[in-house]
Formats: sequence, C-alpha cells, structure tokens
Amino acid sequence: MKKTKMLLGLSLVAISGLILVAADHVDAPSVTGNAADITDVYTFQGQDTNNLVFAVNTQGLLSPNATAAAAFNENVMIEINIDNTGDNVEDLVIQAIKRGDKMYFFGPYAPGTTGTSSTIKSSAASGTVAISTYGATPILGTQNGMKFFAGPRDDPFFFDLGQFKAILGGTASGFKNPGTDTFAGTNVLSIVVEVPKAMLGTASTLNVWAETKKKQ
Repeated sequence: MKKTKMLLGLSLVAISGLILVAADHVDAPSVTGNAADITDVYTFQGQDTNNLVFAVNTQGLLSPNATAAAAFNENVMIEINIDNTGDNVEDLVIQAIKRGDKMYFFGPYAPGTTGTSSTIKSSAASGTVAISTYGATPILGTQNGMKFFAGPRDDPFFFDLGQFKAILGGTASGFKNPGTDTFAGTNVLSIVVEVPKAMLGTASTLNVWAETKKKQ
C-alpha cells in the first residue's frame, strides 16, 4: 500500500453546515495566484438529494488571458476535511492530486493522521477525471457512485469590494442591492466532487474545511 506524505501548505478555508460558502480572495503576494491558494469552499446538496457536492476553488482573480496558462501543481494536494462528530477534527478526507493531464481523487476515507501532515492512501482511490481546458466542453468523470470535475470555471463568488471599502471608510452605511460584482470576468481553477451521503456518516451536520498541502 503506497502512501505519499504531504504537509500543510499555504491555504485553509473552513465552513460548517450543509449549504455554505467561505471565501478568501486576497492573500499575501507569496500565496496569491498559485496552486496552493484556496479562494472558496462550497458544500451543497446535489440534484440527486442523496448526494452532497464539495467544490474547492483555487488561483482566484484569473483574467481570461491568464486562465489558459493556469494549472494545477503535481506537488500540491487539495484536501477536503470532513468532521462528522462535532469535535472539529477530520473524520474523513477527500484528496485530489494532479498527475499529468488528469486529476486523481481518493476517499472519502478515515485518515491515518490528522492535522497538518497527511498521507495519500492509494487503496482508497475513488476515481480520475481528465482536467478540462479553458474554453472547451467540461469533462465529467463518474466512478464508484461519485462524480468528479477539475478545471477552470468562472468565479461564482459575488462581492462588492468597492462598496465594502466605502462602508469601512464611513462614506456608506450598507451594501447596495444588487451591487457591483468585483470578481465578474475573472476565473478560478476548481475541483468538484459529488459523493453519496451514505459515504459520509449519519450526522445531520458536517463541519467541512479545505487545505492545500505540499509534497515533501
């Protein structure tokens, strides 16, 4: 059984509940815009209500010109952590790592270690999907009752940064409706996994967070 050791990288975004989003588009220059930079984490019920969807976006603020050159890094693993006991420690993980032009997924499975150090358990492989390219028809993978996607997407997060700054500066008292989407026209690199709820335990509430980890 082959295991690859990974250590905590540069980004972590956490959420709890079943239909939630967390976002983090602006980081230090050494973090922003690379494969380790998480912008958003989404968890929501699938069209099949027996399934739950996990989406992690990275490398935010990509212009259309920059999107074609943006790529996942073979030395950076994206890990979705799932706590189904309420103690804020991961009980299950879903891991994604690039090899060549494909994204390989593992889990959900109970990790051998928790916290900043992770291993990839090859026997827990759940599926692969070819990484979609910018401007092409998205490629979806279906294996072991799960669905997979990896590739560029339009940034779905809506935020009016200008109005937010005005509120902080005291020149506005609140947000406009609908406001101006600061991220309109920019893209992200996404991984999306749809998982049967039966694979995630019986808890009615899940705590979910995502990390990027670099190979050591």
